[in-house]
Amino acid sequence: MADGIRKLRVGDPMSDQTQVGPLVDQQGLDKVASHVDDAVGKGAKAIVGGHRKDGLFFEPTLLTGVSRGMRILEEETFGPVAPIVGFTDEAEIIRAANATPYGLAAYVWTKDLGRAFRIAEALDYGIVGVNDGLPAVPHAPFGGVKFSGIGREGGPWGLDEFMDVKYISISLP
Repeated sequence: MADGIRKLRVGDPMSDQTQVGPLVDQQGLDKVASHVDDAVGKGAKAIVGGHRKDGLFFEPTLLTGVSRGMRILEEETFGPVAPIVGFTDEAEIIRAANATPYGLAAYVWTKDLGRAFRIAEALDYGIVGVNDGLPAVPHAPFGGVKFSGIGREGGPWGLDEFMDVKYISISLP
């Protein structure tokens, strides 16, 4: 994973060559930097990246040694940071992943198809990418659960958000 992150091309979001663009604003950049600094300060290790770049850019970052109590696992980061959390059994990692008030997206990497289905079904998230870091596509539902949103955009599910369903019952004499 570290090798793949090192190869990511950071740059102008209008360029076809760019894979990672800038953060949306200074507040977003500051949040990402503070999450990484908090994790590293509490014992995580930045294997790749971990620093601001010029402008609103943050280096794609891989963190290991991540554990509960670090902001990177407690808040939505919305930046190019992959915090790696190891586990000894599936129930442990499902509990840890679901122990957050947020639920936009979760990601699982595995070669075990049975594990992929068990964990994906048990995760309380609106989107689960299994061996897929970019699971959002226009024709599929996009949205979170818990404090990460209500409803969906995309595909026919997104249209439901713009409809008012009315039930009318008429009894004729």
